[in-house]
Amino acid sequence: MQAYRKPTFYSSYNFKKIPQVEARLSKDEIFAIEVISKILPFKTNNYIVDQLINWENVPNDPMYILNFPQREMLSEAHFKRMADAILANQSDKELDFLANQIRMQLNPHPGGQMELNVPSLNGKRIEGLQHKYAETVLSFATYAQTCHAHCTFCFRWPQFVQMDGYKFAIDEARLMLEYLKVHTEVTDVLFTGGDSLFMTADQLSIYIDAILDANLEHIRNIRFGTKTLSYWPYRFISQFDAENTLEIFQKIIRHGKHVAFMAHFNHAIELSTPIVKDALIKIRNTGAEIRSQSPVMKHINDTSDIWADLWKEQVRLGIIPYYMFVARDTGAHDYFSLPLNRTFQIFNEAYKKVSGITRSVRGPVMSAGPGKVHITGISEIMGEKVFNLTFVQGRNPDWVNKPFYAKFDEEADWLEGLKPAFGEKEFFYEKEYKKIMNEADKLLIHS
Repeated sequence: MQAYRKPTFYSSYNFKKIPQVEARLSKDEIFAIEVISKILPFKTNNYIVDQLINWENVPNDPMYILNFPQREMLSEAHFKRMADAILANQSDKELDFLANQIRMQLNPHPGGQMELNVPSLNGKRIEGLQHKYAETVLSFATYAQTCHAHCTFCFRWPQFVQMDGYKFAIDEARLMLEYLKVHTEVTDVLFTGGDSLFMTADQLSIYIDAILDANLEHIRNIRFGTKTLSYWPYRFISQFDAENTLEIFQKIIRHGKHVAFMAHFNHAIELSTPIVKDALIKIRNTGAEIRSQSPVMKHINDTSDIWADLWKEQVRLGIIPYYMFVARDTGAHDYFSLPLNRTFQIFNEAYKKVSGITRSVRGPVMSAGPGKVHITGISEIMGEKVFNLTFVQGRNPDWVNKPFYAKFDEEADWLEGLKPAFGEKEFFYEKEYKKIMNEADKLLIHS
């Protein structure tokens, strides 16, 4: 076994100590990192800095962009407001106040997460759970509300900044368990965050043992949303509790339940090191299944060759390609987003370059307020060019797999930018979705 390497974390407080930063970045680039990180969270570690980033290719290296804030991630106006405040030596309290003002303009919780996804039990909202689709409950364990590093595109960024009332977290396994006992339609529990596998084995056991000891037969699948394989694979090899963590996965499987890693790999570089390959073998040997998902993002993975290489390498290493997402409409969305037309072209061209066993992947998919909307094609129907759309998941299950069409738009990069085709005034689901939104608003006010 390799000797345990404890991660060294870098953030806005100490990133200048990274030797490569001093050697490769200009004063303006360093100042830009300071400005952006006052608003959007910044955290990386020594594994990424030393083994994943090609510093000879900075500032264009995809892993550098994925971890280090970039000047263009804020609008000119927002950047100037924060830069001026820093140069004026405003107090930390004043800077925090300004940061929160700007954050509120960056759509901190997209897709109705605060209004629609938080469930209630006995008339009280459970702030550490989300229940958007009938079969799946998301659990935001308190110990998992951080990561080994923060992706610059992350739609969970409000979890990592000081915004009162905008953080999901559940302290007690008891509340989660009470909710699951009542909702027997739930088959899947997805532990997320943050990063669910930032938790130690002892912390993770609190939640897992509660489910297993309760013998909830309707819970069939335990999922872990995690970037740990990419950002700190030592977690499964030489961390002090690596073996205990692997034993938890085996324990779940012995109880007759399925373990699914919902891994996040944004680029094949993340699969290139010997340590991540060793970690994959360790995890797969427990009987767990590893699936991978990522958004397609400008500056990171916006070519079909990158995606084809990523999917092929995943399959070779025993990972199931799962989703190609459209970058969420939050945070630095304008920096990363691509027109839906371009996103579909990238998916379609990559899909043509891989074999059948790689075509388990679905995409491009927008995880929007009404549900997961799949762009299945671009067609010309009755003389009108359209996006072909369908729901992979919907707030109403009856919406799933029901085809609908949007006018083709060269510039649209999200669902809200699309308009119904064929002269329709609204998409088929909109009236019901508005009703769901209104009812949720009433409940939120009363609670």
